[in-house]
Formats: sequence, structure tokens, C-alpha cells
Amino acid sequence: MTPNVGNIDRMLRGAVGVVLLALALFAGLSGAGFWLALVVGIVMLATAGMRFCPAYTLLGLKTCKDC
Repeated sequence: MTPNVGNIDRMLRGAVGVVLLALALFAGLSGAGFWLALVVGIVMLATAGMRFCPAYTLLGLKTCKDC
């Protein structure tokens, strides 16, 4: 898995992931909204941490300059 997520993209994914997890856990969401925010938040944090996005690979995208 070669990195395909750049630094700015990585920071945005991390911030969005944290916000979504906070919404899921502390905003009182229930049902589908809770699960959607939880799963998408975890995926965003995971892709930010690994610097790899499978969807970018399928689409042929890279947001990093040195990879």
C-alpha cells in the first residue's frame, strides 16, 4: 500500500473523523445517524492514519506530492 493521501488531505480527514466521532458519541444521535457518523468517522481516521485511501486507488487519485 503506497501512500496516496497528502498532508492537507490527511489533516482534513483527521479533523472530520474526530468531529463525526464526537457527534456520534456525545450529540445524542440515534439509529442510522449514529451508525453512519460512527463508521464514517472511523474510516476517515483510519485513512488519515495509514495515508492510504482505497477509493483514491480505484479512481487513480493522489493528493501527495512525493509519492
